[in-house]
Amino acid sequence: MKVQVLGSAAGGGFPQWNCNCRNCAGVRAGTINAKTRTQSSITVSVDGENWILFNTSPDIREQLANFGPMQPNRAIRDTGIAAIVYMDSQIDHTTGLLMLREGCPHNIWCTEMVEQDLTSGFPVFNMLKHWNGGNNINRIPINDGDEANEFVVPQVPELTLTAVPLLSSAPPYSPHRDDPHPGDNIGIQIEDTRTGKKLFYAPGLGQIEPHLRAYMESADVLLVDGTIWQEDELIVTGVGDKLGVAMGHLPQSGKGGMIEYLDTLEKPRKVLIHINNTNPILDEDSAEHAEVLSHGIEISYDGMSIEL
Repeated sequence: MKVQVLGSAAGGGFPQWNCNCRNCAGVRAGTINAKTRTQSSITVSVDGENWILFNTSPDIREQLANFGPMQPNRAIRDTGIAAIVYMDSQIDHTTGLLMLREGCPHNIWCTEMVEQDLTSGFPVFNMLKHWNGGNNINRIPINDGDEANEFVVPQVPELTLTAVPLLSSAPPYSPHRDDPHPGDNIGIQIEDTRTGKKLFYAPGLGQIEPHLRAYMESADVLLVDGTIWQEDELIVTGVGDKLGVAMGHLPQSGKGGMIEYLDTLEKPRKVLIHINNTNPILDEDSAEHAEVLSHGIEISYDGMSIEL
């Protein structure tokens, strides 16, 4: 299984266009040692030609241009995107679909809750019906409670995907923003049935619920939420007033944080993704960056390739 990180930043990217926090100002001025990043998305393949795209970032055009296999040049109009899987209906994970309108119809997989949001509060699916009739929407099965559900994308049949419900809120524009449902946000286990190798991908984790333990323990690679370093990061950096818990993201540091939890897992390769522009781990000379690495945890970057 081949995994390509197309984008590794949280919403807004890095540097964020309107932000002058230490990180954003520093990377623009070249005064900190940091890589620029686009908004998070990965793509997965077994043959290097047919790729499942997870989320469509607003930066999708740049991301596709930076990864050659996404334009295989086999026909007058062509793409390496075999299917698209949505983890949620957030703007920074779905807006890029509008940029892909010339390729409609795409084969899209999403939960019922995401489909509702993308046909009502943010009706991208409806808008794109004007391009070749829109997209082929397939439903990711989700049951109430902790039960997970397997599905196979026919275009890449060697991979078995398991949707794992995560505790989270729907986007602000969702009709059920204040009425959470299973399927508002999911993690995905991807298993290569030829080798048994597994990737667990969860860019949004407000808390690590008990049912996630088995997926994280059995994974060969974890790509998990790296949004913020500390719970009050937005407040401390002066860019906002929300705590991490209110945004649905678990901080890396502190008691009960992501680092502490990942330290309890022996098998998987551990990689952080969806990193906010305020997070000090983006500065590769920072103490926080060094601390993450000292725990055997990697920090993803745009263009990172993983093979398992």
